[in-house]
Formats: sequence, structure tokens, C-alpha cells
Amino acid sequence: MSARAETWLWITQRGAGLILAFAVTLHIATIIYAVHRGLSATAILGRTQGNVAWLVFYIIFAVAAAIHGGIGLRTIIRETTSWRGASLEAAVAAFVVLGALAGCRAAAALFA
Repeated sequence: MSARAETWLWITQRGAGLILAFAVTLHIATIIYAVHRGLSATAILGRTQGNVAWLVFYIIFAVAAAIHGGIGLRTIIRETTSWRGASLEAAVAAFVVLGALAGCRAAAALFA
């Protein structure tokens, strides 16, 4: 992979990290709020179901996590093994897509 592509991966991972920093903070704050208010799982689902804002938030959260994790996994594999080339890039791309799809499916379940 070219130096330019590596640089874009680095920038993309940092950007996803920034999104995650915000998303994790909001997610944890929401959990703390729910626990302190004594909300049940049913009450929490009642607030997320049909709420487009939470759906969008959790989809962005899931996609950012998949991208950030996938690029990080690629880096770890490259630093600890001799695996290089198109097969590594394809495996990481599949990991990112499957992770994003799984996260989006979970977000859709909260929405439905």
C-alpha cells in the first residue's frame, strides 16, 4: 500500500476515534442517567423504539467502531505477522463491513 493510502488510513482511524470519544461519552452518560432514574429495560426500549435520532446515533457509533477497530486490527496484524497484500486488505475490509452490519442490525433492533 502506498504511503498516501497509509496516511489516509491513519487519518480515517483518528477521525473514527474522535467520533467514538463523543459517542462513548454520550452512551455512558445515558446509561448512568437511566440507572439513576431507575429505568427498566422495557422503559429504555420504549424511549429508543421509533426514535430516529437514537437510530442515527447508534448507526454512526457502530460504523465508527467498525472502521476504527478494523484499521487497528490491520495495524496489529502487520506489526506482528508477515501477512501483507491484497488478502490482508480484503480480510480487514470484510471485518469492517461485517462489524458495521452487525452494529447497524443491533441499532435497528433498538429502533424497531
